[in-house]
Amino acid sequence: MKGYVFHAPGRSAWEEVPDPAVEEPGDAIVRVDAVTICGTDLHILKGDVPEVRPGTVLGHEAVGEIVETGGDVRTVRPGDRVLVSCISACGRCGYCREGVYGQCRGGGGWILGHLVDGTQAEYVRVPYADLSVYPLPGAVANEDAVLLADVFPTAYEVGVLNGRVRPGDTVVVVGAGPVGLAAIATARLFGPERVVAVDVAASRLQAAKEFGAEAVADAGEGPEQLIADLTGGLGADVVVEAVGVPETFELCARVVRPGGHLANVGVHGAPATLHLEDLWIKNVTITTGLVDTRSTPALLRMAAAGRLPTRRLVTHTFPLDHMQEAYDVFGNAAETGALKVVLGVPQHEVVPVHPTV
Repeated sequence: MKGYVFHAPGRSAWEEVPDPAVEEPGDAIVRVDAVTICGTDLHILKGDVPEVRPGTVLGHEAVGEIVETGGDVRTVRPGDRVLVSCISACGRCGYCREGVYGQCRGGGGWILGHLVDGTQAEYVRVPYADLSVYPLPGAVANEDAVLLADVFPTAYEVGVLNGRVRPGDTVVVVGAGPVGLAAIATARLFGPERVVAVDVAASRLQAAKEFGAEAVADAGEGPEQLIADLTGGLGADVVVEAVGVPETFELCARVVRPGGHLANVGVHGAPATLHLEDLWIKNVTITTGLVDTRSTPALLRMAAAGRLPTRRLVTHTFPLDHMQEAYDVFGNAAETGALKVVLGVPQHEVVPVHPTV
């Protein structure tokens, strides 16, 4: 088969790789029908995630069909259409028993496209399939479902739930990329008074308005003053950092109110300064985290009911073998306007209908 292989920082290719096979009784082999690219994949290509070994197939999000299972798999079988989660869960360790699957110590956690071959390929081996894939309802199309593998659970759990968004809050989301937009959409499920989006790109600020932000601010033009004006000088109840650079984290720390929550979602490749000389007295709660995907079943139900704007995040689609083109488009989002790119979505042929005489 073919897969998108990381060789070294700045070096990757769509190339022939060995077909995956069942290695453990809990494995499933999935034929990939739709896959997407994550900002974390870009961090890997930059060298920000040194645990990824050269020769690893990238990717940790997919929708596909089960083609083979190990002898211990009970919840899915060949022919099932499934969502492949970005997190694998052994189900036995202490963290998994608490639903903290992202910290699995039994061989799971974030392993696909990180510690083992991932989903950006024609087929993928999914360990611990019983807890790591989800049967999909027919009402959820591939383009929608693939966004529930990582983007929406990450925004919802690490941003909105960790940030403890409540009715009447002022929520500031710094970074209006895919995760930031999903954070805006899912924060609104809790009835905040307002959501403010901060970004440097005018196109993403416009997208933030479409996803429900009542106010937007250019990160280069002093968003602190706008946030102060909107909150009577107090600051935001919840601030979600969805970029992953020192400047945005430090901006978040400046605009959170006393007693507020700062939820870091961004993947940081460089140190950020924690200004405890300012924060020690403010009773601020700072959370970090990797998604656990425990919310995936609920998000799937909401997607099936039309409650999540998943499809609106997809700006570009490609055949699966156009992986490098998709990376180029996604990696140059400032020029291309890309939010999420989806590959492998079936191209439906239009069949003309000729009326009978």
